[in-house]
Amino acid sequence: MSLLERRGVPEENGGNREDGHLVATYRAKLLQEIDLAEMSALAAAERRARLERVLGHIISREGPVLSTVERAQLIRRVVDEALGLGILEPLLEDASVSEIMVNGPDQIFVERGGRVERLALRFASNEQLMQTIERIVSTVNRRVDEANPMVDARLPSGERVNVIIPPLSLTGAILTIRRFPRAFTLREMIDLGSLDEQMLVLLSGLVQAKMNIVVSGATGTGKTTLLNALSGLIPEGERIITIEDSAELQLQQSHVIRLESRPPNVEGKGQITIRELVRNSLRMRPDRIIVGEVRGGETLDMLQAMSTGHDGSLATVHANSAEDALMRLQTLASMSEVEVPFEALQDQISTAVNVIVQLTRHADGSRRITEIAILDSPDRDAFKIVSVCRFLAQPMADDGKVHGHFEYYPIPRRIADRMYMASQPIPPAFGVATSDEQLTTREAK
Repeated sequence: MSLLERRGVPEENGGNREDGHLVATYRAKLLQEIDLAEMSALAAAERRARLERVLGHIISREGPVLSTVERAQLIRRVVDEALGLGILEPLLEDASVSEIMVNGPDQIFVERGGRVERLALRFASNEQLMQTIERIVSTVNRRVDEANPMVDARLPSGERVNVIIPPLSLTGAILTIRRFPRAFTLREMIDLGSLDEQMLVLLSGLVQAKMNIVVSGATGTGKTTLLNALSGLIPEGERIITIEDSAELQLQQSHVIRLESRPPNVEGKGQITIRELVRNSLRMRPDRIIVGEVRGGETLDMLQAMSTGHDGSLATVHANSAEDALMRLQTLASMSEVEVPFEALQDQISTAVNVIVQLTRHADGSRRITEIAILDSPDRDAFKIVSVCRFLAQPMADDGKVHGHFEYYPIPRRIADRMYMASQPIPPAFGVATSDEQLTTREAK
């Protein structure tokens, strides 16, 4: 309950905006009584504790009569406003929030468990929202104004931030904060229903046998989470290079080199792209290359790396199906300044990619592997996709959950032979195809 709700003003009817005025008043009083130079020399925790003590004295001396809970709430909000991101601070500390979406000063949405909900929170004014945005972008040496109305950045704690302001946005300043995803193991993902034991054994064998794997899915389906989990299956001792726009992967192996692209500075210079990092990584003697997401001309370099000795590499791509993933890779690779005929790109993909793992976010917010597909194109005249596992979903039940079951199909002989040579077992539920007729093959046009 907010301070003003106690006085009969509901938060959703404007009490929060008046609370914002109260917070701003005490923030100004607090700043008048502290020595900013002295505060800057303190550690973050000590600085917060000092401000809380000073503010407590101010409220005792000048403030209204408050209960213990109301007093603590006011102190927390004022100090958050002075040091952190104001009303967004509690959301950033809430582990259940995966995304924060601010649509102007009056609308704040969050994503929890795959579902988006609106909160009864608002900024006191558009100026307060802009101050929060400027505080965020200043921590990464960026600026946002009419000359630079769109900014991508990453907070020191790892969250990805996107800002777009007028005149590009017609609904006010828009702030989107995507939380640093927690690292799940495949075993934990089994408990969440994202895959099952048979699929775990298969994926483990594919990674150990150095198959090149592309994780495909729409936005918010958990591609980075799965990519991180798959990377945990890479044997210790291999030299792994990760390349990302915003460093999110959390590999546990000892020999890992993490590379992150860099946006242009305020003068528009100094940009380092994913493509440049992929090219440079080939000179660093990698055993495996992991690209957080391919979205442009770097796709061609990644495919060339996969097909020229860097087996076992991993990448993600935005696509809604295995067929779409292949078409998307072909389109992205064509965005390189090197003009390559589509037929040659198709041949390159057929040579480079072995496995596509498709992810889906269902209507109930759950995320699940919905297909594991093998790219088995020996003649390379068309993409031959062999589905070895699919999730067959049922209509949403009365409990609001999506239920279904996994079905398994034979693994192509060529892939099974590579797994055998790497001493990796074939899960009994799958089996091995003895002829092409046994394969559930389809073409991607």
